[in-house]
Amino acid sequence: MKKIFRFLGLVFLAAIIYFGFDTYPKLDLISGFSSKSVASGHFLDNRSLEVIEKGDNDIDLIDLADNEINQKGKYAEASVYGLKTRKAIYREGLGAVLVNDDYNESEPYLVPKRNFTIDKSVPFPYGDGEPIKPSFTNVDFNKLNKALNKAFEPNAEGKKCTRAIVVVYKDQIIAEKYAPGFSKDSRLLGWSMTKSITSTLFGILQKQGKLNVNQQAPIAEWANDERKNITIHNLLQMNSGLEWDEDYGKISDVTKMLFQESDMTKSQINKPLIGKPNATWNYSSGTTNLLSGVLRKQFKTHQEYLDFWYSALIDKIGMHSMLVEADLKGNYIGSSYAWANARDWAKFGLLYLHNGNWNGEQLFETNWTKYVSTPTPTSNDQYGAQFWLNAGGAMPNCPKDIYYADGFQGQRVFIIPSHDMVVVRLGYDHIDLNELLKEILASVKK
Repeated sequence: MKKIFRFLGLVFLAAIIYFGFDTYPKLDLISGFSSKSVASGHFLDNRSLEVIEKGDNDIDLIDLADNEINQKGKYAEASVYGLKTRKAIYREGLGAVLVNDDYNESEPYLVPKRNFTIDKSVPFPYGDGEPIKPSFTNVDFNKLNKALNKAFEPNAEGKKCTRAIVVVYKDQIIAEKYAPGFSKDSRLLGWSMTKSITSTLFGILQKQGKLNVNQQAPIAEWANDERKNITIHNLLQMNSGLEWDEDYGKISDVTKMLFQESDMTKSQINKPLIGKPNATWNYSSGTTNLLSGVLRKQFKTHQEYLDFWYSALIDKIGMHSMLVEADLKGNYIGSSYAWANARDWAKFGLLYLHNGNWNGEQLFETNWTKYVSTPTPTSNDQYGAQFWLNAGGAMPNCPKDIYYADGFQGQRVFIIPSHDMVVVRLGYDHIDLNELLKEILASVKK
């Protein structure tokens, strides 16, 4: 009997040691991710805690989190076994944000001015009316709907994880489907698709003659060392040569930024060069948030910066459901946190399909489309300027001219110029997107 107790004691001790060295350091990440996810999903899209915990909270060890929503105070809290409690508050106009001990809830903050003019007399995409019923004779709608239905079936892990798909062909929605509990009005998180929004704003500013992406990045901390040669172009292509660890499974540069930093625009500024600009591609959310800080420097006031994202792009093309969340310092988290319904994500794809022209107004130069879809050196033909590419054949059964906004858990806005098509897929886990696109494209005769 003593041997059994001794054995059980050793097992318990081993478990405590393992928890201490492996899991405990991750508790801040677990409770931070969970409280932020709960606050955003509930206050931005009115989802229940049950829906969020089942779908949105989908990273390793996240089931350890104990979550609570405070409706009156507009915040969510999460902890793990009562440890590492994190709080995320909802700020109208800026979304949810993780707070720290220095946060003063009574301190006023600026919010973007929005233009929510809605015209329901004009159908999608240029108005807010219902789409025109498509009547294309070259579309096999039965085959198309089968392709969408398949995407909503359980994946290899048995999860029904697709929440929305919208297929737009020649400016008309030819197929649209939503999971139970979701609809055309549901706001869905784009995760890193937000990077493509951030990139677009640089194209707009360049069209307006207010910057040139080939100029040196205006970072004072780099003025007196070799980093001074890094250009905005290098940053847009994730090809600066700066050190960065984009690993969500551990405490890394990206998890510290998203779940601990109050000013995310500074997370990569102090990183050293470990390669050469234009010759060392490395995917980095820190780079995109640094770019958000570069955007902020283009305006005299913080209010102008906040307004620009909406007036120049988001509200300009009628993406009225979209909201980009901000950090504690009021910087848009351009790497990760744009929310919008599926139709509005499709409008973003259409802007690129039409080379920056929106209903007769040119928002960015036509060659900007080519710029963002040109492969970055050393990226294996997979990456452009904050857009992913199929130029290298990563999706072997799909056209190589496809480029797309890409987000965690399989969020996609596919732009397919050769087929005059945009496909949006949103959900909370991955499916075979190569197969989905292949079947959708096969349903339309060119």
